Amino acid sequence: MHREKTFVTNSMIATSSINIQRIDFKAKDDENHPPQIIMSARTLHIIFFASLASLFLSTHCDNQSQKDVALFIFGDSLNDAGTNNYIDTLFRANFPPYGETFFHHPTGRFTDGRLIADFIAEYAKLPLIPPYLQMKDDEFMGGANFASAGAGALVDTYKGFVVDMMVQLKQFEQLEKKLRKKMRSEKAKRIIKEGVYLISIGNNDYFVYDPALFNSISMEDYVGMVIGNITTVLKGIYKVGGRKFAMIGIGPIGCVPAMRASTRNGTCSGKANKLAKLHNIALPSILAKLETQLQGFEYAYFDFYTTGSDNIKNPSKYGFKEAKTACCGSGPFRAEPTCGGKRGVEEYSLCRHPEKYVFFDANHPSERANRQVAQLMWNGSLSVIKPHNLEALFKLEGV
Repeated sequence: MHREKTFVTNSMIATSSINIQRIDFKAKDDENHPPQIIMSARTLHIIFFASLASLFLSTHCDNQSQKDVALFIFGDSLNDAGTNNYIDTLFRANFPPYGETFFHHPTGRFTDGRLIADFIAEYAKLPLIPPYLQMKDDEFMGGANFASAGAGALVDTYKGFVVDMMVQLKQFEQLEKKLRKKMRSEKAKRIIKEGVYLISIGNNDYFVYDPALFNSISMEDYVGMVIGNITTVLKGIYKVGGRKFAMIGIGPIGCVPAMRASTRNGTCSGKANKLAKLHNIALPSILAKLETQLQGFEYAYFDFYTTGSDNIKNPSKYGFKEAKTACCGSGPFRAEPTCGGKRGVEEYSLCRHPEKYVFFDANHPSERANRQVAQLMWNGSLSVIKPHNLEALFKLEGV
């Protein structure tokens, strides 16, 4: 058995002392009797040049198709690749041990290595998609990542400390204008149309939900508000030219270490999971409706709740040893958000083998868990992602 490591950081940063500002912003022939073929030199020249031209056109089209594939990422910490490194907020992961597994240094990703979006980009033969706020005006490398840790569909969710979904939409609109300016308008339009829009949002809205703080708004009505804002953003992206949407449903958020620690006996939070289930009923319904209302609207909906629940209930089935306690943190289930010792508490514990844990910290999956999710999203069956998986969605031609 490997002993766990306990760390004490050198910095003493009290949460209350951090100045946080609001953001404004191929028939083989018989070898013994080969056929006799007689051709003139002129015919051979025609065939040669025709074949050469065909090869050129085929190669050109293949390269063009690959160049026009793009991935645009929206949402929260599930896919934040470092957006929050560029804003004044507590919601950051730009310090060790975050990033230790793959990058060997922190990048701002809330895990030990790569995110779901990183693996999707890899499967689509794209580079790692950079945060929009990190991109220079003349830089476009296969897409843009707008996701911000802590963000919700609702503007008031951690308002001022995140890049919320409405602001993410505005940033996308700005990027589209920059692309039109940088390249031919027709090429920019094609990139936007053929791109895939990966969205993970809603988790934080449900983490902060409390009827007492929301004027006794029912769970159903609250979920309706979240879905309403998501619908607005989807229509906004569509208006700009986006046609292919990859939506990640809400996972069993009541079973993440942070929520498990809040219950009396360490079980999953029923309230949080109920909100997730309501969301996962409403979202596919809205997506199907938009498909009939908006010409060319295509989507993939990933059932994160079912797959995530099975992962947590049967960890050994997926190569994990621990599904309740996080790899990094402190307290019961390591549910305290102390990983890295930069959030007000210096001391924290870190497991020796993150790949054996479903969760890396109190709220976020480990790189291995992210890879498994991405694989299911990429080529999974209709039981987990429908009506298309992402491999098929990327191949669809936008209308």
